[in-house]
Amino acid sequence: MVKPFVPQLVYFEPRALEYKLGKELKDKFEKMGLDIRETTSHNQVRNLPGDNEFQKYRNAKSTLVVGIRKTLKFDTSKPSAEYAIPFATGCMGHCHYCYLQTTMGSKPYIRTYVNTDEIFDAAEKYMSERAPEITRFEASCTSDIVGVDHLTHTLKQAIEYFGKSKHGLLRFVTKFAHVDHLLDAKHNGRTRFRFSINDDYVIKFFEPGTSRLPERIEAAVKIAEAGYPLGFIIAPIYLHEGWKEGYGEMLERLEAALPDFAKKDLTFELIQHRFTQPAKRVIQKNYPMTKLELDESKRKWKWGRYGIGKYVYKDNEQEDMKETIGGYINRLFPDSKIEYFT
Repeated sequence: MVKPFVPQLVYFEPRALEYKLGKELKDKFEKMGLDIRETTSHNQVRNLPGDNEFQKYRNAKSTLVVGIRKTLKFDTSKPSAEYAIPFATGCMGHCHYCYLQTTMGSKPYIRTYVNTDEIFDAAEKYMSERAPEITRFEASCTSDIVGVDHLTHTLKQAIEYFGKSKHGLLRFVTKFAHVDHLLDAKHNGRTRFRFSINDDYVIKFFEPGTSRLPERIEAAVKIAEAGYPLGFIIAPIYLHEGWKEGYGEMLERLEAALPDFAKKDLTFELIQHRFTQPAKRVIQKNYPMTKLELDESKRKWKWGRYGIGKYVYKDNEQEDMKETIGGYINRLFPDSKIEYFT
């Protein structure tokens, strides 16, 4: 059982204390007896403890920075949504393959933003521009917001905000099972709660610090019973010895646990394992003992976004993956929608 995240070290931007949520978090963390410090900016946290880069990286992943989101121009988030809505950045999980290792660079600590009303005002403008079309927002693409929300409740605030919205929908994905505080949120069916799931082999060897599969499935059942639209991301699909049996067992466990009504409007997103040369260097530095297969000769090279090439599985392997896992889903969840991403 993975316990809810508790930071070992908390930094506050001075301006964060001008906001109600900032004051509440400071009071909460003081009562918890946490080590609280000040930083001039959430982008300028320096002198994290550790004798070397390996230690500093791990200490950063257990550090929370409470700050202000100054940039209120939202990134696009195609194809999952029109825009990414930023409530948090960084993650406390230690998934070996995670793209955040390269995008977060020297700032792997977790950041949460307290100026939520300003973020909602910005979202309102984006929705107004597209009305009467529906605008979908992906919450905190560069984080796992459920992993920190039991402390901040910004996600719960967002769920209730979009629950009252006419032209907006919210969606997000998580590997954490700490959802109890979200079960009574007034979502009005306007938030799709997606769980990232994988077979036991991948979770055991490549996803330390995250909730185990039975915990995620149990949390998904709670979310379904609370009336949320539900989805699952199977990512990364990783070809290892026994992968077909592993993914089949995973989906059978999910089907056995979910109530029938929850199987009517399910979405599945299937994403194969891929890596870039910069990612490989960072992964091997941060997780030098990883079992992750990063052999370019076993892969197919493909142009990625932003002009960076990535190594994906070969065409026949991709087809086998789609047929096998898609076949399981079609048999076990015939009413679900499947999307494939390479």
